[in-house]
Amino acid sequence: MADRYDVIVAGLGTMGSASAYHLAARGRRVLGLDRFVPPHPHGSSHGDSRIIREMYFEHPLYVPLVQRAYELWRALERDAATPLMTLHGGLMIGPRDGMLVEGTLRSAEEHGLPYELLSPREVAARFPAFGLADGLVAVFDPRAGFLRPEACVRAHLALAARAGAELRFGEPALSWEPDGDGVVVRTPHGTYAADQLLLTAGAWTPELLRGLDLPLTVERQVVFWFDPPADDGRYDPERCPIYAWEHTPGYIGYGFPRLEKGVKAALMHQGEAAAHPDDVRRAVDATEVEPLRDALRQMLPGVAAAPATESMVCLFTNTPDTDFAIGFHPEHPQVLVSSPCSGHGFKFASAIGELHADLLTGETPCIDLTPFRLDRF
Repeated sequence: MADRYDVIVAGLGTMGSASAYHLAARGRRVLGLDRFVPPHPHGSSHGDSRIIREMYFEHPLYVPLVQRAYELWRALERDAATPLMTLHGGLMIGPRDGMLVEGTLRSAEEHGLPYELLSPREVAARFPAFGLADGLVAVFDPRAGFLRPEACVRAHLALAARAGAELRFGEPALSWEPDGDGVVVRTPHGTYAADQLLLTAGAWTPELLRGLDLPLTVERQVVFWFDPPADDGRYDPERCPIYAWEHTPGYIGYGFPRLEKGVKAALMHQGEAAAHPDDVRRAVDATEVEPLRDALRQMLPGVAAAPATESMVCLFTNTPDTDFAIGFHPEHPQVLVSSPCSGHGFKFASAIGELHADLLTGETPCIDLTPFRLDRF
């Protein structure tokens, strides 16, 4: 068995890469393990863009966490000397009394965030790609925008290695067991000992929970890229903000301006469930784009009519209430379990990495984690 580590991080994607960086930056001896070579197209950390937004319609409790994430993404950009975050604002679109608009306004008003409530005519005047159907309104979030997920993961991993973290790719954590107050982790290549273990394996987390029955489900999420005419500048980032819209009561779609691959859009939480991430259907049928086209006609008719040029599958790891699950194992307090995504976690990764480091070094996190406790299920 090799020398003992302070912390082993199992999973080096969105959350694990950020955690490895923050722990190593605090002088902890870190071993990071991943079954793939991140960033990779098998989990939840790919697809060229992820939304970041301050007015969090899901619940106002997320706002302080995302505000800290903004600060840490900018710090990561400076330290890694690479652009990661672009902010041109965002539109939250839906019925005035719908879940998305009401929730967005609740977060904005509770935290004193500036916003504009726009009519369809006002939206079209400022953002001419949008043509909102009757009965819809939009809340403009001036601090919304997008992150580059692959670049974010690479930056966190590079800085983690620079700070002394040992990162082993193509080497998954297969199992772990307590070793006194510490832990021993087994991989295909050997066993490693550490004082603490952080489980951030995304969709592969359930197979590492060792007797902890968390109700996590793996969902197939499909995203598409569309190609409106190349000379149509209405979809450029400066004129077309990121957006989310309540296309059906209780169901959300989202999308981006034109980036390198085209105009990306998707529908949330309408994918197939899988018993295991290895069982997820990776091929995308040509007919799967049609429900998205139907929904886009409500507010982006030009995108709805454009050819779909590319598609991709990623994974959501969902909790029953779609809130994060973060906490120490109830029987083994040297093990921290974190499955924060449920399809909306990437934007928080910089701050969640810091939060994990706080918990594992005995510091007080910046937010109250009670709503995310593991035993709420």
